[in-house]
Formats: sequence, structure tokens, C-alpha cells
Amino acid sequence: MDSNVKELATEVLPYIRVYKDGSVDRLVDSPIVPPSNEDPETGVSSKDIVVSKSPPISARIYLPKHVEQSPKVPLLVYFHGGGFCFESAFSFVETKYMNRLAKQANAVVISIEYRLAPEHPLPIGYEDCWTGLQWVASHSIDGGLKDEPWLSTCVDFDRLYVGGDSAGANLAHNILLRAGAEGLNGVKIKGAFLTHPYFWGSKPIGSEIKNNEEREKLATYMIWHLVYPEAPGGIDNPMLNPVVEGGPSLAGLGCSRLLITVAEKDFVRDRGVSYYHAVKKSGWKGELMELVEIEGEDHAFHILAHESETSMKLIQKLASFIV
Repeated sequence: MDSNVKELATEVLPYIRVYKDGSVDRLVDSPIVPPSNEDPETGVSSKDIVVSKSPPISARIYLPKHVEQSPKVPLLVYFHGGGFCFESAFSFVETKYMNRLAKQANAVVISIEYRLAPEHPLPIGYEDCWTGLQWVASHSIDGGLKDEPWLSTCVDFDRLYVGGDSAGANLAHNILLRAGAEGLNGVKIKGAFLTHPYFWGSKPIGSEIKNNEEREKLATYMIWHLVYPEAPGGIDNPMLNPVVEGGPSLAGLGCSRLLITVAEKDFVRDRGVSYYHAVKKSGWKGELMELVEIEGEDHAFHILAHESETSMKLIQKLASFIV
């Protein structure tokens, strides 16, 4: 046997392989690309910044053209998808998506580069995103941080939004609950959008596979056990199953506007719809909640098939929500 061949510990195909020596192969990552002084397509400027040295958290921040000469604009704090274990705020597809969103919303956007499982198992990713959001919010306080001038001089913190896709939408949901419970340095989150949120649970709903043995082979099940092996309650931990009995009340979501988007062919489509109805029934006191379903499309199509007409329309919808 070749001594150089690494021994496989686990894999969730087609996404990731983990070896017994602790190394990881991420099989579907988009290439990492640098920021740009001026994106050729959108004119948006971007740069990479350090949010925290300990723990190590960074971000890519985007500034639409001419914003510095205009009244202050909204701010979107974004959490990328990738099952908590792959993709990056610095990847090609995420950067293209953020450039377009920043331009169309005319908003400053900051995408948090949180640490990935399995090297950094959950709840580390949740904590990194909360730390990142606190750091951002601290720029709104008189005498607070002024580390990033695009935040301290260009942003109207009364129009703070959070958002994410897939696992990033899961992160955004959990951030909203924490902001509602703990507050955010006096800043209120105006709105949030959850795009194709990665939620799951042990009991099948809607059109999901009913057979338990088959369900345990699904990526939605296997990824969670890989990224959060010590999760209390396992697959029914409220961080993954927000409608589970005994979980935190969805009435506590800390925002006043909420947009949930699902895709017809998406394997987590029914979870997003269930979440929408659960929030409606919870007694949440927000001023606006909307559910949008895109027909004929699959999970994260707006990022993976970013040149399609449907992708452009969804980005326009998300941008129009940020007011």
C-alpha cells in the first residue's frame, strides 16, 4: 500500500472529503479572487479588511460608485453559503454576486469571512459572524470604532440589513435571534433576507424523502453532523431546525422587515416555506414579511448560474428590499 495515500475519514459528496490526518479537500469551491478598485461590470470598489485578529476574522467590503459624494446609504452585512464548510467571502462567485447587489441596492456591503468546519466546528462560525456584526455596529457609536472609513462615513446605521444564502441564511436567522435577545450596541437591524435557507429536521415535511435510512444519507443530514458533531439535539438542534418544539420563539427575531426566498426545485424549499409560516404564527411584531418562490430553479441558482436572466431578477428583488 502506498504510504503517501491519505486515509479517508468521511466524505459528503460532491462537496467535501475529510482525511484521518485532519486535512480536508473542498471539492466545489469557487476560485479565490482579489478585491478591485473598480469592478469593470458594476463600478463597485472593494477591499479586504481585518475584523478581528483574535479570533481571526476578516471580510470583504464593497462601496458603490459615487457613494462618498452622496447622502449616507444602507448597509448589508452578508454571510456566504457553503454548508458551513466550504466557499469563501473572497471567492469569484461571491464577489460577483456582492458587486451586483451593492450596485443595484446602492448600499455598502460587507461579507464576513467566518472560519469553516470541520477544522473549526460549529458553533464557531456563529460566533465569528456575531463578532463581525458587533464590530460593524460599533462604527455607529460616538466615540466607538472608526477602523473602517467606508462604514463610519458612508453608512446610515438606521438602515442596517443582514442576509445570506443557504448556510449563510441559517447564520442570518440565528444572528437575528441573538440580536433580538441581546441587542446590538444600540443599533437596530432594519431588515433581513434569507435566500434558500439551510434548515432541516428529523421529521420529513412536504415533498421530502420519508424513509429514515435514505434521509440519513442526504447531504442536508450528513453536512450538519460533520460541521457540528456535538450539537445538542443533533439534527433537531434549533439552530438547524428553527421550528422544533422547545426552540426559541421566532417572535424574538430582531428585525422589522423579513424576506424569505425559496426555489421550486430546491431540496430545502419546504423548510423555507415552513419557516415563513412559523414566523407568521409566532407573534413576531415586524412591519413586513414576504415569501418569494422562484419557479423552475434549484438551490443557490442566483450564485451558481449567475449570468441567467432569472438570477438577475432575483438579485434585483433582493436589492429592492434594501431601502
